[in-house]
Amino acid sequence: MSIQPTYFADIAPITFKGPDTNDELAYRFYDKDRVVLGKRMEDHLRFAVCFWHTFSWPGNDIFGAGTFKRPWLAGAMDSQAAAVKRTEGFDFIKKLDVPFYCFHDVDVMATANNAAEHTRYLAEAVDDFERLQSETGIKLLWGTANLFSHPRFMAGGATNPNPEVVAFAGMQVRQMLDATHRLGGENYVLWGGREGYDTLLNTDLKKELDQLGRFLNLVVEHKHKIGFKGTVLIEPKPHEPTKHQYDFDTATVYGFLKAYGLENEVKVNIEANHATLAGHTFEHELAMANALGIFGSIDANRGDHQNGWDTDQFPNSVEELTIAMVEVIRAGGFTTGGFNFDSKVRRQSVDAADLFYGHIGGIDVIAKGLLNAAALIEDGRVDAIRKDRYAGWGSDLGQKVASGSLADIADLATSQNLDPQPKSGQQERLENLFNRFC
Repeated sequence: MSIQPTYFADIAPITFKGPDTNDELAYRFYDKDRVVLGKRMEDHLRFAVCFWHTFSWPGNDIFGAGTFKRPWLAGAMDSQAAAVKRTEGFDFIKKLDVPFYCFHDVDVMATANNAAEHTRYLAEAVDDFERLQSETGIKLLWGTANLFSHPRFMAGGATNPNPEVVAFAGMQVRQMLDATHRLGGENYVLWGGREGYDTLLNTDLKKELDQLGRFLNLVVEHKHKIGFKGTVLIEPKPHEPTKHQYDFDTATVYGFLKAYGLENEVKVNIEANHATLAGHTFEHELAMANALGIFGSIDANRGDHQNGWDTDQFPNSVEELTIAMVEVIRAGGFTTGGFNFDSKVRRQSVDAADLFYGHIGGIDVIAKGLLNAAALIEDGRVDAIRKDRYAGWGSDLGQKVASGSLADIADLATSQNLDPQPKSGQQERLENLFNRFC
């Protein structure tokens, strides 16, 4: 079916106009062809727009109905409405001039009542996406299956006590992994929003962990069977909607992957708001993923410091994104991953232009963070101080401590009558240096 996009018709394509522009519908810092540390800015950041928050969320919350009057949300989500959503979505992404998109299966298809309908409606969506990608050049960063919204998943997808639900979850994941492969997606994501528990009184925790480990092994097995070369990613989150999620944070995910033999097969998709919900900073989770060798991709957003839930607001702190970009650069940058905007405008931001303001602001903040991080790294002083702090490990004594047994290093301390003296960590100096680049 041929559908002409109309919802964003009054918005001109977004272009880079520089930091001094007064045009609020233009980029101030995101100049996609600017070379930073030897790489184009677009290739550093690999921005993506998500279909769920941007085009599927009606603006509802637990206290009130949806506030957005998007034409495709006006009635039942049938095949025609889903096609309009996909077309309008690609028009938005094209005007925003970013290279990627992301989606869950149910974000982009007609509402299905059973497995047969789900299969048919998803196939319609994938056919349409294939056409839209060909026409626009927009690519798929990652696909995923929604195993948390439908009531059947109230007790989980892969960890559900009902094997019928696990089978349905398997159907969705298989179809979405196949679809992601067909559409040339670069990653496949699993977010376990319901893979956890609300009370241990009705939960066999070991059984559920084993189910989850086996399910993820099946996903990896199918990835190789179909020849998908992308990365399988887990997205950590400590809680919400469940009281406790099994993929609590990056370190927990790594322990899980090691326990089920998947540490060389699966990486993490780190969300900023999930990091803070787990009691960490965004940059901590990035550094931890790099240290463990499982850094994959990023969901860009922020939480509200006064709220204890996932508010999914657009990132707006240059300081926070600068230190985050330092960690991304230290990790070697993205390979298959990128910055996906898992962010949503507020319920009172009801105009079509508000979707552009949110994304433009987030994109510029991250781009400015990249420029700041590059300047800090090129300056070299912060890295030099950090390197000097560990310089003792390159000495003869340091090498003996690094290679010796516990008895060896104990004897070393005794034989040399060691009396180690404290040495400044220079935190205040480093913080002052960092602020010079923000």
